[in-house]
Amino acid sequence: MTSKFSLTSLAAAALVAGAGAAAAQDCPIKVGVLHSLSGTMAISETTLKDTMEMLVAQQNEAGGVLGCDLEAVVVDPASDWPLFAEKARELLTVHEVDVIFGNWTSVSRKSVLPVIEELNGLLFYPVQYEGEESSKNVFYTGAAPNQQAIPATDYFLEELGVEKFALLGTDYVYPRTTNNILESYLKDNGIAEEDIFVNYTPFGHSDWATIVADVVALGADGKQVGVISTINGDANIGFYKELAAAGVSADDIPVVAFSVGEEELSGLDTSNLEGHLAAWNYFMSADTPENAEFIEAWHAFIGNEDRVTNDPMEAHYIGFNMWVNAVEQAGTAEVDAVRDAMYGQTFPNLTGGTAEMLVNHHLSKPVLIGEIRADGQFDIISQTEPVPGDAWTDFLPESAVLTSDWKELGCGMYNTETETCVQLTSNY
Repeated sequence: MTSKFSLTSLAAAALVAGAGAAAAQDCPIKVGVLHSLSGTMAISETTLKDTMEMLVAQQNEAGGVLGCDLEAVVVDPASDWPLFAEKARELLTVHEVDVIFGNWTSVSRKSVLPVIEELNGLLFYPVQYEGEESSKNVFYTGAAPNQQAIPATDYFLEELGVEKFALLGTDYVYPRTTNNILESYLKDNGIAEEDIFVNYTPFGHSDWATIVADVVALGADGKQVGVISTINGDANIGFYKELAAAGVSADDIPVVAFSVGEEELSGLDTSNLEGHLAAWNYFMSADTPENAEFIEAWHAFIGNEDRVTNDPMEAHYIGFNMWVNAVEQAGTAEVDAVRDAMYGQTFPNLTGGTAEMLVNHHLSKPVLIGEIRADGQFDIISQTEPVPGDAWTDFLPESAVLTSDWKELGCGMYNTETETCVQLTSNY
């Protein structure tokens, strides 16, 4: 009887404590969704808005968080980089959201950074990026360069024997910084400067004839040419169409893309793109029970079995569930408490294995290389064990000495040689 009474008393105490935590938490808990629903990036970002609405709905069906329903607050920054900052401020000050999931391009993230740092917001950023940044207000759930760009380049060098490289990107911070890293890495691996062709085009660029001709001409001496693409948004449609029009196959000049996934290919005739590659941390074709369940839930929510899934969707799925678990662990949605609870959070990847949130605000993620099929899906031809994300690349001298540790050091730019912290905000 004593034992039963003690257990009952403990259970009652836990219920009272849980009720107290819920009462202390303002309801509903608001989740900001900051993705372009119009403009050049809508092709990629609209699906991420839909994903967040699905995740919020699922969590509410499961009982919400801390006894509260979640409310998705959706805004449209319209592929306008300054507007991203305005909409982030609106989310934090007018709508008073507890967290923001959003952005695609790095230029939009850079626009938002000063706002969320000023107002102590919390942003989960789901897209591969160039690294060279560490903010205590951002959790980077997409790939850092060592989880995408470097492994993809290694695949070109080691598996395909590529000897000349065309680095083609949209003209903004992510492609420029990534290609700066890759140029250094390629030279370290014996690729001559004259065998590296770099070109940048504006968002929405459509006339690719001259650029494709230049890439083809790069291989006039018979050396194997490969394209590393950091082209973003709807400009990809014109690029791949021009490749097909020029009769360039993957056997001739393979392309590995960092911003083309299932969603982007769903708008293309992919019959001429078979064999070209993409490097991500997730593909819809991953054969795991978790992925099958996710796809089934997505199709049920969106009401269309033709809608695809992609890598940034998985990043939001992992980041959102980690955030939910951190809120539950902290007993509050307050930013500082949730941040502290995020370190060491784990959650299953959809491709198998487990993601872990590191003290540098990056995830450990497997690296996958996929080959485009005629149906717009990818055959996974290479997959690694989870790789810890690195905020600061080893392939730029000024960055190689830096580390990020927000848990113990409280610093995003800790110089390991001088053992000092360089605190910069917004523009790193």
